[in-house]
Amino acid sequence: MSRSLLRYCLIGKTPECHGRRRRNAQLHNAPNKITNPDARGDPRSSNPPPPHPGTYVGYRLIIALDRSFFHFIALLNEPGDNSQPLISYVYSGLYLVDKPGVEKVSEDQGVSTFQLRRMARQKRIDKYDVLKTRSTEPLDGIFVGDISGGHEKMPISAINTISNEYPMALQYMSQIQYPLKYQPGPPSGCDCVSGCSLSKKCACAAKNGGAFPFNRMRLLEDMPLIYECGPSCKCPPTCPNRVSQHGMKLRFQVFKTKSMGWGVRCLDFIQSGSFVCEYIGELLEDQEAQERVSDEYLFAVGNNYYDVSHWEDLCKKIPSLQNGPTEGGEIVFTIDAVNQGNFVRFINHSCSPNLFPQYVLYDHDDKRMPHIMFFASEDIPPLKELSYDYNYAEDKVHDADGNIKKKKCFCGSVECTGRLY
Repeated sequence: MSRSLLRYCLIGKTPECHGRRRRNAQLHNAPNKITNPDARGDPRSSNPPPPHPGTYVGYRLIIALDRSFFHFIALLNEPGDNSQPLISYVYSGLYLVDKPGVEKVSEDQGVSTFQLRRMARQKRIDKYDVLKTRSTEPLDGIFVGDISGGHEKMPISAINTISNEYPMALQYMSQIQYPLKYQPGPPSGCDCVSGCSLSKKCACAAKNGGAFPFNRMRLLEDMPLIYECGPSCKCPPTCPNRVSQHGMKLRFQVFKTKSMGWGVRCLDFIQSGSFVCEYIGELLEDQEAQERVSDEYLFAVGNNYYDVSHWEDLCKKIPSLQNGPTEGGEIVFTIDAVNQGNFVRFINHSCSPNLFPQYVLYDHDDKRMPHIMFFASEDIPPLKELSYDYNYAEDKVHDADGNIKKKKCFCGSVECTGRLY
């Protein structure tokens, strides 16, 4: 259900306060640029580790206080309903939980109590400054709880705090759609009943050139093609060579950016080398894809195994790529996500991306139709926008009449070339 933010009311401040822990407090995960507590203490993230086990961080404040340091009431306008108050929290720093105790409220019942003490050497927040800068005018904005309609393991929320525009409608799919006349057959598999190893007996290790691409579920390096164990394999689901096929395990959100339309961010910390998501859409023959009215969400697949210089030696090791590129006549495929697809279509381009696409096969062996899996090229902190390089060549994109199309790049990277194509 969509909601429009109307106004905020500031209430309460006390630099050192007492409160009662509410075990089932309703929490508001309002998307904002606040440290995510799920990644606290991780030295790879941008979040400072808490100096004390009793420290609570950020926008998902799990201690709801009667007299909190700051909190806002956001009035939400739901169509057909009266405005409902929704409590959210403004980040006010790191606190230590001191002096735990129990307050007796009845003969046989007690309530846990504690004292919050704000840690030293933090920037002071003045409620009067907040009051001066807050706006009393109605704010535009929409929020959608799940644009996937329940098709994903976890809901994909969408938020727009810039305008009242909704994300572009699409028929949501969580799995790739193959053409009816090109339904791939089952792949060959391994006989590793107790799990795969680098033994010469493992057929999947052989398909990958004699080595597995993953180490502790993380991709060691980008490769022209990866073969994961599949439905024909005898290894268990916990096999270390089954990674991207398990699907996404992170919380994602589509959001409206200031200059690049819609984008995608993750609410969790992403470790470098981790699988992130898959590009989903209709799999079309390239000729049919070129005849589509819109080319904004086309992704060519399976036709550039030999185009990357540092893949040359890897191609010689992977048996299915050892014969080199086919000389004409082979059907080329493209994924189109303009009408049917998933949230990954909203991921923007960047000249300094934090994701990279990787061809993966697991449910069939047809290298013309690999899955496009995205992996993290660096540690990505929560709420940072996800991006990858669209890899367009300048002056190589043409319209229906053959004219060169040009489009500016607004990624804002220090390495930005200024042009998308």
